[in-house]
Amino acid sequence: MVVEDTTRVKDYLNKTKLEALDYVINPYVGCPNKCLYCYAAYMSSFSKHSEEWGEFIDVKRTSKKINIFKIKNKKVMISTVTDPYNSYEEKYRITRMIMEQLVKSEAFLSIVTKSKLVLRDIDLFKQMKHLEVALSISTLDENLKTKLEPNSSSIAERLETLKILKQNGIKTVAFIAPIIPQITDFRSIINATKDFVDEYWFDNLNLRSSFKTKMFKFIDDEYPIFKALYEDIYNKKNSEYFEQTNKEIDDYCLSNGIMYKNFSAGT
Repeated sequence: MVVEDTTRVKDYLNKTKLEALDYVINPYVGCPNKCLYCYAAYMSSFSKHSEEWGEFIDVKRTSKKINIFKIKNKKVMISTVTDPYNSYEEKYRITRMIMEQLVKSEAFLSIVTKSKLVLRDIDLFKQMKHLEVALSISTLDENLKTKLEPNSSSIAERLETLKILKQNGIKTVAFIAPIIPQITDFRSIINATKDFVDEYWFDNLNLRSSFKTKMFKFIDDEYPIFKALYEDIYNKKNSEYFEQTNKEIDDYCLSNGIMYKNFSAGT
């Protein structure tokens, strides 16, 4: 059971130190997707909740309207530490209300989600000047997806969502993230989506704090053959695996004329 609450904020718009962005908008605190590897779990320490990350959701409320002039020609992402179209969005419609405020914005807007619910807002997306919608995908294996991301849309639903967005003239992005060592096959994801995806984004699996322990247990239980590799990458801090992966991504995308951004490599 997810604990639901409300939190008052001064503004939905927040300046960010992330290199590729100017502002972020996170409509909720918490995320019920409960992804095993979620880097945003550190946000629990900034909340009033004793529940674990994934077991609470705070609905952000403010009377302040988003200043669309402030973000003209700026890069804005929705969102970075929650899924803006998580299952509670259907009930609270906070993201919908935010998108309605951004319709006339001249910001460069990026939406990142794992949810088919994003299709609900196509009517607004069609009115936006600069918009891209990214669906996160780490694997094409539905069984594995269920273990890693138990409360998110299925992979088949995400692929269908990308198709429908593309058919409606929305710029589509497949965000291949996190790249889970020896598990994520970026080439197969590209091959399965290349007909309806405009751009690919990549980012590595980063492990820290409590979810590092959870992910290591998952590897021990499901893929014990990779245990030594994960120890090497995340405990011994050996960067060789991801350096090689980043090179393979660059080589593959460049040789196949694929538009891409590799956030872990800065390209």
